[in-house]
Amino acid sequence: MNTTALELIQAAFPDVPCTASVDAVVLTVQPAQLETTLARLKNDPSLNFGLLLDVTAVDYLDYPIQQEARFFVVYTIRNWQQNLLVQVRTPVVDPEIGIPSATPLWDSANWGEREAFDQYGIHFQGHPDLRRILNHWQFQGHPLRKDYPIEQGQICFETDSLEKEIKNRLQVKGIGQTLMEDINTEIMYLNLGPSHPATHGAIRILTALDGETILANVNEIGYLHRGFEKTAENRTYNQVIPLTDRLNYCSALMNNIAYAKAVESWLGIEITERAKFMRVILSEFFRVQDHLVCIAANLVDMGGLTNYWYLYNEKEASYDFISRLTGARLTSSFTRIGGMYRDFYEGWEGDMENHIRGIEKGVSDSLKLVLKNRIVHDRTQNVCVMPAELALSYGYTGPCLRASGVPFDLRKDNPYYNYEAFDFTIPLGSKGDIYDRIMIRYEEIFQSISIIRQAMKMIPKGPVTISNNNVTLPPKAEVYQNIEGLASHFKLIFEGVKAPIGEWYDSFEAANGELGFHFISDGSGRPYKCKVRPPCFYMMSGFHEMVEGEMIADAVINLGSINIIGGELDR
Repeated sequence: MNTTALELIQAAFPDVPCTASVDAVVLTVQPAQLETTLARLKNDPSLNFGLLLDVTAVDYLDYPIQQEARFFVVYTIRNWQQNLLVQVRTPVVDPEIGIPSATPLWDSANWGEREAFDQYGIHFQGHPDLRRILNHWQFQGHPLRKDYPIEQGQICFETDSLEKEIKNRLQVKGIGQTLMEDINTEIMYLNLGPSHPATHGAIRILTALDGETILANVNEIGYLHRGFEKTAENRTYNQVIPLTDRLNYCSALMNNIAYAKAVESWLGIEITERAKFMRVILSEFFRVQDHLVCIAANLVDMGGLTNYWYLYNEKEASYDFISRLTGARLTSSFTRIGGMYRDFYEGWEGDMENHIRGIEKGVSDSLKLVLKNRIVHDRTQNVCVMPAELALSYGYTGPCLRASGVPFDLRKDNPYYNYEAFDFTIPLGSKGDIYDRIMIRYEEIFQSISIIRQAMKMIPKGPVTISNNNVTLPPKAEVYQNIEGLASHFKLIFEGVKAPIGEWYDSFEAANGELGFHFISDGSGRPYKCKVRPPCFYMMSGFHEMVEGEMIADAVINLGSINIIGGELDR
């Protein structure tokens, strides 16, 4: 826990209950004080909590510790300059009445509060667009409430037209009814997706066009929603790991590692040094894989097919190597609470070096086609700009935030797994346009390869899991030869790792930005609540700000530049 943050918050809010939980300071305020508390956290220069990371709700219906209300809403906010984290909790006495909205302070509250409304039925007073977001518009009930009948299937029989939403957006942009009816301004409504090749069946982009210029944009997600958080409530902590693989499946193992790190932070577990280096090597290798897919697909959207083969061929070649390292090609489930599934195979270092050399050559060949390419420059420079302040307001993190010139990276600002020992730089953009978002990822590939090579030289020998039979499975010899080992194995498989009662948030610098997990434990071997803070979700929430005023073709390549992954977006 950062004691500076605790002292800062206690001094600023002496009359508000304040506790520490892992890296966060937790404030509990009443709804009447919520607006003033949030406003002061953001606007007071001595506090400067300007980055609203996530909004979620909690249903304490059958929680073992009595709460003052059944429902709470939690805002997770970061002071990114000093890397201080605060969570503001407020009780919700009546979900139908709800609590004041935080949308006047942060744009990211728009989609965050919509999700809390959709999943828990909590209203937010003054919210400009409170409607469902992950579940379809004909859905009845709120699935993350503890008394929701999960066996109830609900089918959507009719597409929502979004007519009201797109017209509201036109009015926000200053395009009133008079202009809409002007015979010289022909406004056409056009859907990009979900069946458009660039949207991969996961996103609907509804545009209002004047010719080929986008006047207004409204987006609909949830087409890939598979109930990650509801499913996690019915799995042990280790059984959730395969579910995390399916979040960002372009860098699946990073989700494993982020999830395990979050659980271990609450258990107070310090994994072995070898396991730390293994996680760093795998994380950076999968960051490279993720960026290869993003850039390759983005340039294909622009018409540059040759780049795709230079980049994607190297990713495809690495799949067999990943399979040898972890046991599976795409979704490996290689991490465990307390360490790793197994050690690397003998001679892996030489194979790794061969693959990263191949990647370096492929990326360098691609850059030769891009760096001085007039078509690429005209299509991407000063197009779909996201200024730094607006990016922060929408909760952007990762490469897209750094492309806007904000130097925030958890590996540098809140280092874990010995990242402070590695020599690497954080590339920054200057404009926040498509060009910056592409080039940031190119450079991050080289930086990640540098980290991998350093870690390969520094990785120590030793075990890859901790020796604690309450957390990790005992060796097979113990299971087969003594009753204590057999009992430990049985209890861990059937009951899971027992996490102490409490609530916490922990995060990780994933390929797309800050991947966070907000847990609540009731003391059992299964999470009472497991909320994912997906970087894609908040970046997609600001998509309309980038594309309005641009051409329809620009929207397609902009979608690729922010690297929206459906499994992470919808969960």
